[in-house]
Amino acid sequence: MTIKFTTNEIRYIALFESMTGAMVKDCIVDDENGKVTFLVKKGDMGLAIGKKGSTVAKVQKALDKGVEVIEHSNDPVEFIKNLMAPAKIRSIRILQKENGEKIATVETDPKNKRIAIGRGGQNIERARLLARRQHNISNIIIK
Repeated sequence: MTIKFTTNEIRYIALFESMTGAMVKDCIVDDENGKVTFLVKKGDMGLAIGKKGSTVAKVQKALDKGVEVIEHSNDPVEFIKNLMAPAKIRSIRILQKENGEKIATVETDPKNKRIAIGRGGQNIERARLLARRQHNISNIIIK
């Protein structure tokens, strides 16, 4: 699946990469919540965040928005775990239906379920979007 970035997203990605040195694989701009989510290449998390969060703080100031950084993984289970952080996950199962559709079921306790879903469902919506774009997973169900 090819991701088409808007001019805004391309600008944010260029700024983020030049400020952090981390490579961005995906970017979601959530204007409603004043937040930009960057999906960085596996291993680039340290670059993106910086010492004690200094780098990501600079990016937030430059963008004048909240910034969230998630690490990519080619392993769909590890990737979903990264998407759900900081929620603690008990298990993740990915099932493929006969029609080829992939669905991930994430099991967590009630306290972490709230974290995984996020205020107004924003965390789970973002996770579903990234899972679809990166691993062709059509849905994430939280139990």
